[in-house]
Amino acid sequence: MGASSNWSWYAALLWLLSFGAEVLCDCTDHGMQIQGGNFTLTKELKKGSLLIYRCNDGYYPYPALTRMCQPNGSWKPAPRRFSPQKCKLVECPDPNVMENGNVSPPEVQYFVGNETSYECYSGYTLRGSSKRICLPNGKWSGSTPICSRDSGSACPDPGVPPGASRAGNMFGIDDKVRYTCNGELFLVGSKERVCLENGQWTGTEPACYYKHTFDTPREVAESFGGAIKGTLTTTQSLNDTQEGRLIRISKSGTLNIYIGVDISESIEKEDFEKARDAIITLIKKIASFSVSPNYEIVFFSSEIYRVVNILDFFNATVELNKVIEDLEKFKIENKITGTDLNMVFKTFEKQMAFIKRQAGDEGFKAHRHALILFTDGAYNMGGSPEPTVARIKNTVYMNHTAENNVGTRDDFLDIYIFAIGSDIFDDDLQPLTVGTGGNHYFRMSKIVELKETFDLIIDESEVVGMCGLHRDYETTEDKESKRKRYPWLAFIVNTGRKAKTCIGSLVSPDFVLTAAHCFTFGDLPANIVVEIEDGLGSKVKTVKSFTLHPLYNITAKVKEGVAEFYDYDLAIIRLEEPVRISEFVRPICIPCTQETSDALNLVGESTCKQQEQVLLKSYREQLGFLTRKHPLVAEKIVHAKLGENRDLCIKKALSAPGITTKNERVAVTDNFLCTGGRVGYRDHIACTGDSGGAVFKNFNQRTIQIGVVSWGTQALCSSTGGLVESNDESRDFHINLFRMIDFLSQNLGDDSQDYTALKFLKNGA
Repeated sequence: MGASSNWSWYAALLWLLSFGAEVLCDCTDHGMQIQGGNFTLTKELKKGSLLIYRCNDGYYPYPALTRMCQPNGSWKPAPRRFSPQKCKLVECPDPNVMENGNVSPPEVQYFVGNETSYECYSGYTLRGSSKRICLPNGKWSGSTPICSRDSGSACPDPGVPPGASRAGNMFGIDDKVRYTCNGELFLVGSKERVCLENGQWTGTEPACYYKHTFDTPREVAESFGGAIKGTLTTTQSLNDTQEGRLIRISKSGTLNIYIGVDISESIEKEDFEKARDAIITLIKKIASFSVSPNYEIVFFSSEIYRVVNILDFFNATVELNKVIEDLEKFKIENKITGTDLNMVFKTFEKQMAFIKRQAGDEGFKAHRHALILFTDGAYNMGGSPEPTVARIKNTVYMNHTAENNVGTRDDFLDIYIFAIGSDIFDDDLQPLTVGTGGNHYFRMSKIVELKETFDLIIDESEVVGMCGLHRDYETTEDKESKRKRYPWLAFIVNTGRKAKTCIGSLVSPDFVLTAAHCFTFGDLPANIVVEIEDGLGSKVKTVKSFTLHPLYNITAKVKEGVAEFYDYDLAIIRLEEPVRISEFVRPICIPCTQETSDALNLVGESTCKQQEQVLLKSYREQLGFLTRKHPLVAEKIVHAKLGENRDLCIKKALSAPGITTKNERVAVTDNFLCTGGRVGYRDHIACTGDSGGAVFKNFNQRTIQIGVVSWGTQALCSSTGGLVESNDESRDFHINLFRMIDFLSQNLGDDSQDYTALKFLKNGA
């Protein structure tokens, strides 16, 4: 009986299998281990789970990058019995393709750390790098070496990148060169380039990649910045000092940015969150340059999840802060299988059609469109997006589809692909890119690198006129990271009659702002040094002069019961030599200047009052100031009490040592901001050494200085600096810079002097 039952069950199973029925079961991790690395699973060992191998830098998984668990419990691709999974040393493309020269040493293969040198034959001149090193990302350092000679050709020899072959050795006008990659390498960049009358080659320099080759964040930042420059730039820059930066933001025309982020099963949840944060960083970066694009932001798998609708911008129903807030709130609950990349492009296409109907044909011509996609390209639904991309091109190009007949309309559409993941479908993704002026296709191994990439896309080191720019997060807990977050930070050392250390803020390349009480009568410029670290170590700046506010007088109200009176506690230090602006050293914005109006996106002829209303608009306005703390500084969070709250706050001044007056307004004039206490918020309190530091507020990734740390009612700190919280009675008072504009403009805004003058608003009301 039992045997018969077993036979029947077995026969039934064979019958099901013969008709193609699928037996569902989980995969196992047997044989999945990788020598020298590890792996992660997107859905444990269940069907549809993606196994992703990880190796240390300089190594890559071999022979498979990923494996997918099939419904029948097998892995695809299946592990090889005689080729076990291991982490293999990264290889770089063969450099021996260089023409008219020698590469040494000649090797069959080149691996991480291998160094090569290049020498041209007699009569040829070397352009590019004479020495190169194979890097951990599978690329060669430096630039492609080219041995060329003056042949009278219209265009220079474009060279042959490592691992490639080139067809075409004529470099006259309209001559073409074509590139292919050797072996298992694939080509990124232009397959064909044409010599133009201006002596330039069309397209971008090609490169040959292995599947394990990836772009670094800095490479992507520079290339993406250069590519998107045409979209975000007009012929007129914001000021004369900005011509060289990677991105110049346009204040004319309309810029529409469409962003799509893959959240299919092949993208891990942690990676989604990092991609979302990176997009927020990108949006803040662009906003910090006083431009206001319209955004369409979607997340996609087999469905579309719209977080930001671009049509809301045209209906004036959304602001940038709301966009960021909606992004921060968006979370993935349950992943949906499948990826429909074509649906994303169709979604963007529909939005463009709505915009075109609303703007009209002529109005639509002024719209620039940038589509930015983040995906590994493994679309398995909806078919190829190429026909949809072609329709989008027709829409923007106004149906000028004939080759080389687009005219200038090609400047109005860019499609960027950020291919991210362990196993990227390059052949599917590269044809989707559109645009001129730089690479539009980028390969990145980790989504975590995106935030750093977007922080680098705007070359802040050359934007001298942009105050308050900073990195709004710290990649590491070190001085360099802190310096990028607070690039205006200065330390002041006074070795005069009374030795003192204070904090100051760089407000222009020539001037530092601090407190007047950091100086004593009789001090000389030679007694003062200013320390400003530039990322390479502490740089001591000598002082040309310093100027105290003319109304500052610490003994002015002794007879009225105030032993030390700190009204007008403000001083300006002029440096002997202006500092060199970089990502480590940059001025903070100060009130009532045109630079601050730009930072606050105030259009037209703005006023000082408008700035104050934006920055100090609530009854408890959150502000910050810095204190000394290893490895450099830490930020203290406080709340300025305004309106009726200020009256209650300044009463605590009567308990301060040296104050015997019964009227708190004798000691605390309208020139002070009041912080501290624990009502509503538990504020930090100022410590010895914090004096003179900027009291600031961050707005759209720009830092605006509101005040200067002056004095407090209680000494709660046990040492110089540190994060110390206020108690119920302690209060701090800071000079309000909005009340010091006359002094600031006289000393910082005189364009007849030999320094870089700030532009103060004409209408100070």
